[in-house]
Amino acid sequence: MIKKILVTGAAGFIGHNLSKRLLADGRTVVGLDNLNSYYDPGLKKDRLAELVVHEQFKHADFDMADREKMAKLFESEQFDGVVNLAAQAGVRYSLINPHSYVDTNLVGFVNILEGCRHTNVKHLLYASSSSVYGANTKMPFSVHDNVDHPVSLYAASKKAGELMAHSYSHLFGLHTTGLRFFTVYGPWGRPDMALFLFTKAILEGRPIDVFNNGNMERDFTYIDDIVEGVVRLIDTIPQPNPDWSGDRPDPATSYCPWRVYNIGNNSKEKLMRYIEVLEDCLGKKAEKNFLPMQDGDVPATYADVDDLVREIDFKPETTIEEGVKNFVDWYRGYYGV
Repeated sequence: MIKKILVTGAAGFIGHNLSKRLLADGRTVVGLDNLNSYYDPGLKKDRLAELVVHEQFKHADFDMADREKMAKLFESEQFDGVVNLAAQAGVRYSLINPHSYVDTNLVGFVNILEGCRHTNVKHLLYASSSSVYGANTKMPFSVHDNVDHPVSLYAASKKAGELMAHSYSHLFGLHTTGLRFFTVYGPWGRPDMALFLFTKAILEGRPIDVFNNGNMERDFTYIDDIVEGVVRLIDTIPQPNPDWSGDRPDPATSYCPWRVYNIGNNSKEKLMRYIEVLEDCLGKKAEKNFLPMQDGDVPATYADVDDLVREIDFKPETTIEEGVKNFVDWYRGYYGV
C-alpha cells in the first residue's frame, strides 16, 4: 500500500474529500495548499479545519510554482505517492487570466514531476479533465481516442500535463496515472461551478444563467465516486503495455509505465434536467436567463469508463437525484439557509 501521500490542493473540493478518505483509511497525508483567492478562502480554511485535527495530517502552505520550496518538501518528507489536484481550474477564467494556468498547471506540475523523480516516488496520480476531449464529438469519450484539439487554454494545460507526465515515465521510469474527471459535484463543492451558483441564486431569488440556451449535456459525477476511483487507483501502479505499437499508438497506454483513465458517471444528463432536480430539492423554481454558448465550452460530455471497470472493478453510480440532494443539504447546513 502507498502509505505516505502528498495531496496538492488539499483544501480544494476534491483534495479535501480525498484527504479525509485517505486519513480514514489509515494513511499519512501532507496537504499542500496556498489557500489562494480564486474563490472564497474562508471555504478552503473550513475544509482544511476538518483535516488538521488528524495526527496523520500536515499542512504545507506555499505555492507549488516555488521550485526551491517544492524540492525541499519532497526531500524532507520522502513520499510514497503523490496525488496532484492543485490546479488553476475553470474554462471561462482561462480566457481572462491565462498566465495563472501556466504558473500552476505547467510550472507547478514540472516541480511535482521533478520532486517525484529525485525522491523515487512510487506512483504519481494527477488531475486531468474531461475538457481535454475538446472538439471530439464521438460519444462516449474514450481514453483510447486522440485528444489533440483543445478548445480552451485550461484544456490545453491539462493535455500538456499528460504529455509532460509521459516524458517522465519514458525518461525516468516514473509511474504516472492521469485522471480525467467529468463535471464533479457534491458537498463542499466549488463556488464557481454551476450547482453552487444555481443554488445560491435560486435561494436568493435571482435568475440563473443557462448557457447554450439550455442545450447542454454533462456527465455529472458525484464527489464520493471520484474519491473511490482515485483511492482504488492509488495502489494500482501502472505498468507498460506490452502490446503497445508505435505504428498504431494507443492514446490511453504506453510502452512505459503511464496510463490515463476517465472517472465519470458514464451517463450524460441534460442541464435542464439537472436544474429540475435542483428545483425539486430546493422546493423553489428558478428564473432562467438563457444565453448563447460560451467561448471554450463544449455542448456535451460523456465518459467511457470501461477501463476503470475492467482494471479496478469500479463504476460510478450515484444518481443526480441523490447527489444534488446531498449538496443542497450540505449547503443549507453550511450557510444556515
